[in-house]
Amino acid sequence: MSDIITGQDLARDHVGLSDTDIARRYFQKFQRITGHLGRVAGVMEQEGSLSRAEVGILAEYLDRIGNTFRALGMKYLMTGRDTGTFFGSLAMDTTESGFPVFRELLTMGSDFSQATGHLQNTPDQAGLKDMMLGQILSDLKIPTKLQFALSQRIYYETLLGERLFWAQNDPKTIWLSGTGERRRFLVHWAVYDTQINLPVIYLMEVEDTGRISLPKDAARWPAAQAHLIAQSLAGLKLLTIAKGFDQDFDDLHPKKLRRIHVGPMYSAAYTRQVGPIHDVLEQARAPDDQDWCLAWTVEDLESERVESERKGWFSTVERQIFALDPFSGRGADTGATRTERSIILPQRPFQVLAELNPPGFRSVRKFVVSPNGRVLSHR
Repeated sequence: MSDIITGQDLARDHVGLSDTDIARRYFQKFQRITGHLGRVAGVMEQEGSLSRAEVGILAEYLDRIGNTFRALGMKYLMTGRDTGTFFGSLAMDTTESGFPVFRELLTMGSDFSQATGHLQNTPDQAGLKDMMLGQILSDLKIPTKLQFALSQRIYYETLLGERLFWAQNDPKTIWLSGTGERRRFLVHWAVYDTQINLPVIYLMEVEDTGRISLPKDAARWPAAQAHLIAQSLAGLKLLTIAKGFDQDFDDLHPKKLRRIHVGPMYSAAYTRQVGPIHDVLEQARAPDDQDWCLAWTVEDLESERVESERKGWFSTVERQIFALDPFSGRGADTGATRTERSIILPQRPFQVLAELNPPGFRSVRKFVVSPNGRVLSHR
């Protein structure tokens, strides 16, 4: 992958995609990958591992991830071309995630806040295309600077017009059941984790015994949102997150917490990997549209029972006792009831993986994408 890194130290984890064609192929690859993820969630729903509500939520976040890549693809469309201005290249994490680095999403958030001003100060798409045509016909040259201006206009229009996956996607609620003293909600939120440069999605079933319904409670809901976002770090165990929430909110009872890591993405052309994944992708020698493998990890933590705890002189509160993975004492290490690791990959790399059959991948679930886009599950 030395042709990807222009003027960069190969030892660095984060590099810029400074070649036009390589950058465009990178974004096209992710457009294909994100297009398959909704079908993976659909297979999980059919098997009963995801509920209809959870699939709907996942579909929204996955759509946002796809829109974010489309926006960044337009922002960096003219990478490597002489645009008449200094403009950097997309920074991606080549070893840990294969995704853009966290800084890219922070910058995108800043661009969003200034998008209206940028659009007001540039001609619309039709005007820019007319100017481009005029330059081609009169000057007989490629209107690179106008192409850059058009790509930036479309980028800012996308920021304002599409639902995107931001660095922080605040918690929202979906009512599940109950209208009296006990109401059950599905709370969901997502972040782009700073430590691993990956989108991470959280789903939590909460039983609400407060006087006012959680989404309508002007005191509890903002506090709960802030608490959950502050604890949304990949380095924290689910048990730590759930117990902290249970302790801080006496009338909110976390019954189930699920965390989904979307990625890392591996590609022989774009990332540096070692071990079986490296061997699989290298031996597959797949064309660009099949040169990839995406990890998909689901962690679950479930409440096993409830205990009462004294609070003050005359009252008690409910506290959750969470079930941890009973096998080989792993629950204490993982802080989860169970963890399922999966990979999503095209047929050609899967065939090589099946032939090599590396020991570490025998327990990993495989979602195989056929040439016509159908997703098949293999264990």
